[in-house]
Amino acid sequence: MLELLIVPWNLFPLAAAEEAAVVDNAFKLLMVLATPVFALVVVTVIYSMLRFRRRGEPTEDGPAIHGPRSVILAWLTVTTGLTILMIITPGITGLRELRAHASEAPDLLVQVQGGRWFWKVTYPEYGVSSTKELVLPVGKRARFEVSAMDVLHSFWIPAFRVKIDAVPGKITTTYATPDTLGSYDDDEHMRIQCAELCGLGHSVMRLSVRVVTEDEFKAWIAESTAK
Repeated sequence: MLELLIVPWNLFPLAAAEEAAVVDNAFKLLMVLATPVFALVVVTVIYSMLRFRRRGEPTEDGPAIHGPRSVILAWLTVTTGLTILMIITPGITGLRELRAHASEAPDLLVQVQGGRWFWKVTYPEYGVSSTKELVLPVGKRARFEVSAMDVLHSFWIPAFRVKIDAVPGKITTTYATPDTLGSYDDDEHMRIQCAELCGLGHSVMRLSVRVVTEDEFKAWIAESTAK
């Protein structure tokens, strides 16, 4: 009976790229830092509701309440320290880790175009395009050059934890290194999803992602070229 009451809940979905670990670690750290602050705020609110509640209609303003200066200074010191810490890590250090190899040539270049309401991926090195799926070789670092054909979209692969705006008339870039074989059929997070409200078909603007071995990728390229 107890097992029926237990709802399986995974805080983190499938992580299928090296960049996903960086983002997940940042989220975990922020949760650890935010939990005690949030708990203190909630406890303070509940205490104030119970301690200072007034029954009936008030006939006049209540007396001013002045808190201890030491508590105020301690609160400002702690929260300021946490803010600076978050700016440094995971802020600066996390971005540096994600962009550590930005100046290096990627293993694979993929051009991504968003339109209402579809995605088109092009492999300029091979002269191959697809609007059915994004195929990537496992362990190879991909550079995504993202643009939009009409309105503002947002390129997002949940399993990779990478997201960048697709802007008309501009090319934005992001990187991902898939480290897990799989496809949308295996896990729904293996997809390109538009993360910017772009109109009537926004919710269905998705494209399957498939991560394969290098040999399978070469075979897929050869098959696509032959068509």
